[in-house]
Amino acid sequence: MGARVLLVGAGAREHAIAWKLRQSPDVDAIYVAPGNAGTALVATNVPVSPRDIDGLVNAARELDVDFYLATMDDPQPLGLVDRLRDELDLPCYGPTAAAAEIEASKAWAKRFMEERGIATAPFRVFRDHAAAAAYVSGRAEGPLVVKASGLAAGKGAFVCDDREGALAALHAIMVRRDFGAAGDEVVVEKRLRGREASAHAFCDGQRAVLMPSATDYKRAFDGGRGPNTGGMGAVSPGLGVTPALTAAIEREVVEPAVAGMAAAGRPYTGTLFPGLMIAPDETVRVLEFNARFGDPEAQALMARLDSDLFAVCRAAAEGRLDDADVDWSEEHTVGVVVASGGYPGAYATGHRIEGLDDVDPDALVFHAGTKEADGGVVTNGGRVLTVVARAPTLAQARQRAYANARRIRFRGAFMRTDIARETGDTA
Repeated sequence: MGARVLLVGAGAREHAIAWKLRQSPDVDAIYVAPGNAGTALVATNVPVSPRDIDGLVNAARELDVDFYLATMDDPQPLGLVDRLRDELDLPCYGPTAAAAEIEASKAWAKRFMEERGIATAPFRVFRDHAAAAAYVSGRAEGPLVVKASGLAAGKGAFVCDDREGALAALHAIMVRRDFGAAGDEVVVEKRLRGREASAHAFCDGQRAVLMPSATDYKRAFDGGRGPNTGGMGAVSPGLGVTPALTAAIEREVVEPAVAGMAAAGRPYTGTLFPGLMIAPDETVRVLEFNARFGDPEAQALMARLDSDLFAVCRAAAEGRLDDADVDWSEEHTVGVVVASGGYPGAYATGHRIEGLDDVDPDALVFHAGTKEADGGVVTNGGRVLTVVARAPTLAQARQRAYANARRIRFRGAFMRTDIARETGDTA
């Protein structure tokens, strides 16, 4: 009898991972809490919030789940892996609450990087608004980045061009409390310059297997303009990520991070995702660590994975990643996000989505902000869909992704038109 796997989330990332799991001969059932209209095509949706840990544990028990695969950030810092292991003796591919602190506390992660010799931006940590404001006001040099230390749904970081912008960010985080308890502590760091890249690795607590590189496009509009978003598109392999850079990322970032977590008594199992800044001289610095798959990077990566995802994650959960076969296509993938008008600001939902049946058979459409309604599918979020194409060349993958994305229509839909044309948004 095959495995019964639980995923938690409602994004295109979860749809892509459920789609890949469905290809495993060793998986009988997939449950996604809460899921979306796309995950309903390949799995069973479970109406439980990602932050409802009691509800998730109860659902796992009632559904006789026998494997948990962590994809998003919220549940792990709240102890889902710990409780599934302790109460249900469930194998889990995902970090414990202690290990997930590498993402859940940016302050902890920065100190960890400093201790382990992992290159990152110079920083200071504050819990008092007046002290943080005094520090920013007294600085003579350079632009800053101000971050809420806790989880803020990807929206707690402010890239500030000047002192006034940094002070406004501190006020929003620590005084106005825009991100709630996530802003109890802030990290103020020097703004790094270069191009961003995403690295992912399967980890089993002691070892790591690096996935192919990816490039994420975070800004809302063409040319890297506009506000930051959760990601407007991704390509894999990452543009401008050379074999030498890949080796440096593995040697200087991933391996010392996994070894350091084990040495700290917080062995890391699951997907480790460092967000990186590549300087003009090709040196690598870590912007932040994420304790889960990226989105939209996961969509581009799953389309390139030729191995059985469940077999790899099960081997990692059992501490035997060395036994896993991890094979990737040499082809390129391009993912284009189709978003609701107004995103990442205010946007309307409930618009009927047309054209989903018009895409080519070899194009992949992963749902995010969607739900079933009135016999069809309607918008239900900011990032609505990710359309992914795979091809022998980057140009072919880009052409296929855009040709198919343009066949999907709903009121107010927009997308960037320059995904895979540049090496990524610069900072």
